[in-house]
Amino acid sequence: MKKIMVRLFLVLVVLLVLAAIAVHFFLDDAIKRGVETIGPKLAKVEIKLDAVHLSLLSGSGKLNGLVVGNPEGFKSPSAISVGMASLVLKPASLLSDKIVIQSINVQAPQITYETDLRANNLSKILANLEAASGGQEKEPAKPKETTPAKKLQVDDFIISGGKVRVSVTALGGQSATVSLPEIHLKDLGKDSDGITPADLSKKVLQVVLEAASKEAATVVTDLSKGAAYLTKDLGKTATNSVQKATKSLGDLFKKNK
Repeated sequence: MKKIMVRLFLVLVVLLVLAAIAVHFFLDDAIKRGVETIGPKLAKVEIKLDAVHLSLLSGSGKLNGLVVGNPEGFKSPSAISVGMASLVLKPASLLSDKIVIQSINVQAPQITYETDLRANNLSKILANLEAASGGQEKEPAKPKETTPAKKLQVDDFIISGGKVRVSVTALGGQSATVSLPEIHLKDLGKDSDGITPADLSKKVLQVVLEAASKEAATVVTDLSKGAAYLTKDLGKTATNSVQKATKSLGDLFKKNK
C-alpha cells in the first residue's frame, strides 16, 4: 500500500510539472499571438514579436525582437524596433480583471521619426491608437458583460538607451541619428480600474513623440542648412524648410496632445 501511495505521489508530481510547463509555453505563445493580432488592429501597422518568455513563479519575463511597422505612405521599414524588453508582474493578478505590472524596462529601442515637414509616422500611429481608444469607449456594454477586457496597471515604465533616426523626405531623404532622453513613467492605471492596452500604448507613444519631436527639430534645422550646399534647387527648398521646421514639428505634436 505504501509503495502504491509513493508511486501515485510521484505520478502526481510529474503531472503537475508537465502542466506547469504546458501553461508556461501556451501563455508565452498566447502573449505573442495577442501582440501580433491585437496590436495591428489598434495601431493600424504591422507588428512582429520574435519571442516571449514569462515565468509564472517569479512573474519576471522578457520580450525579444519587437518591431512596429510604419503606416502606409512612409518609406522607412519600421517605426520602432526593440531588441529586448524586460518586465515584472504579479502572477496572481493574471487571474483578475486588472493585470498588475510592477515594471517594464525597454532597452535601447531604435525609433525612426520620418517626416516631410507636414506629417510624421509617429503622429500617424498615435492618431490610430487614439481612434482605437475612443472606439473602445463607445462600444456597447453587452460584449463586456460576457467577456470583460483585461485592464492593466503599470507601476514603472522605463525606456533607456534609445536612438532616434530622423529621416526628412522633403530634403531628399537625408537622415541623422540622435540619442533619445531616458523616459520614466509611473503609476499608469494605478488610481483607477486600470487602463486598456490601447491607452497604455497611447500614453507611452505620446511621451516618445514629444521627446523625438524636440530632437528632430534640431536635426531638421541642421540638415536643412547642410542641404543648402548641395544644389541650388535643393538649397531653395532647404532655406524655406529651415524657416518652417521647428514650427511644423511643434504643431504636429500639439495636434496629438
